[in-house]
Amino acid sequence: MTTHPTAVDAEAPVVVRLETTVRAPLATVWDLHTDVAAWADWNEGVDRVEYAGPLAPGSSFRWLTHGLDITSTVHQVVPGERIVWGGPAHGIDGIHVWTFQETAQNTVTVRTEESWSGEPVEARPAELQEVLRQSLEAWLAALKARAETAAGTGRV
Repeated sequence: MTTHPTAVDAEAPVVVRLETTVRAPLATVWDLHTDVAAWADWNEGVDRVEYAGPLAPGSSFRWLTHGLDITSTVHQVVPGERIVWGGPAHGIDGIHVWTFQETAQNTVTVRTEESWSGEPVEARPAELQEVLRQSLEAWLAALKARAETAAGTGRV
């Protein structure tokens, strides 16, 4: 039986937690973020994605981001609320949790937390903490910008 983590590894050498407020309907934010195959269209940090779906625990996608060729496995999907994926890349084992909470009409708080463990992380935790923080900050900013543009114009 395959186990699917539903939380970051709190004991990992690197854990980053961030959030942003997006002024767009929850459905817009969720649909944009969970259209994995289209990430490279709006997120400059993602160079390529190979994904055929479905978005369900056990499905995998391969993507290239910041020079890392990663194969991630979806661990949990709660439609409109939460998605968790993770996997190894170059000796780093990552677990990534995203949550979406509608806080007012057409306003969503997006939270992301990711943990990294493994030999490369143990060797350079401070450096990799900053690398991950910058990557997640950029991802949140891109998601916010694209969702708010879509909500304002009705187009993505």
